Amino acid sequence: MADLQRIVDDLAARLDRPLLLEDGRQRVIAYSEQDGPMDDVRRDSILRRHTTPEVRAFLRAAGIHEAAGPLRTPGAAGLGLLPRVCVPVPHDGRPLGFLWFLDVDPAMTDAEIAVAAAAAPELALILFHESLASGLASRRELEATMGLLRGEAEAARTLIEAGAFPRAAPVTVAVARPLAAEADEALRLTLERGLLAVRRRLAGHHPLHQVRFDHAVLLTAGTAAFPEEMRAALGTPVLIGIGAPRPTLARAVESYEEALHAAEVAAKVPELGHSAEWSRLGVYRMLTRVPHDNLHPGLERLLDDAQHRPLLETLETYLDLAGNAQATSRRLRLHRTSLYYRLQRVEELAGTDLRDGVERLSLHLSLKLARLSGRYPSPLADPGRAL
Repeated sequence: MADLQRIVDDLAARLDRPLLLEDGRQRVIAYSEQDGPMDDVRRDSILRRHTTPEVRAFLRAAGIHEAAGPLRTPGAAGLGLLPRVCVPVPHDGRPLGFLWFLDVDPAMTDAEIAVAAAAAPELALILFHESLASGLASRRELEATMGLLRGEAEAARTLIEAGAFPRAAPVTVAVARPLAAEADEALRLTLERGLLAVRRRLAGHHPLHQVRFDHAVLLTAGTAAFPEEMRAALGTPVLIGIGAPRPTLARAVESYEEALHAAEVAAKVPELGHSAEWSRLGVYRMLTRVPHDNLHPGLERLLDDAQHRPLLETLETYLDLAGNAQATSRRLRLHRTSLYYRLQRVEELAGTDLRDGVERLSLHLSLKLARLSGRYPSPLADPGRAL
């Protein structure tokens, strides 16, 4: 509950107004310092951790469970209730909780209510985690999975002893990176919902999951990573990287790091498709660990000038096809004479000799490194490409 309390205290300080957070059953789970107006209901709620049935019925009748956004609720002198602003914290159309502010001395402005409403998605994500149960208490599982991805041996032991993962099974990790320019709390909540749906479908594979600040992680027992199931369930366009299986859960961090690299490569090399397996990345598997500025000197000059992009694409295709001019002409739909002219221009501008095998290797690897660094984007690269 520490995260909930942090958000509640921060929000109260920003608005300079005390507040109280209830769960979906209107039980008090967090509240700020109460240094403003106080009514009997607020006082009793804090002392008893819940309101009376009469107050709950009154507020339900005011529409808090059906509200799609913040609403003002009237006071009721007979119940000891002052007017309030209620900010629902919803998930999948049902309230996971309610933020409550006393709407007096002075009443809340629309701008203040908007600030309070902006905190609802982050609160929903935390409350959603708190509501999970899958043999291991949700928070304990969340913390253990987080430790697992940091390489903590004790985390694997915790999950296995709790029955969340089989002791002798191998583990495979998949990472989903959203194509959205910036992940926010609403997007992370979408990923959370999607991963829970995947977990229900893959229950026999003992899945575990984690939503990080810019990607989602799925761990499964066995050697399958289920990229299509992930893409179908996550509800937002993603690129998926899949690490190689490891024989024990304690080594999941190795598969996780590979999955991160594979997702990064998939983002830079669209030809690989919507998912990329570490074991099938070929040369990119090696190049992810090479400094991206370690390029052929002559190629640097071509990369810095957009007008040379056709020359670079011709060179890359020629090298991809092992220097086969006929196959390159066919692939590019380019006359053989035009191909030779372009390759000659590359030699002149880059100060290289394509008859030299070492030079060809250096140029080829440099082009792939430039892809990974973003300096030489693929012609297929499009952040909004349909997934």
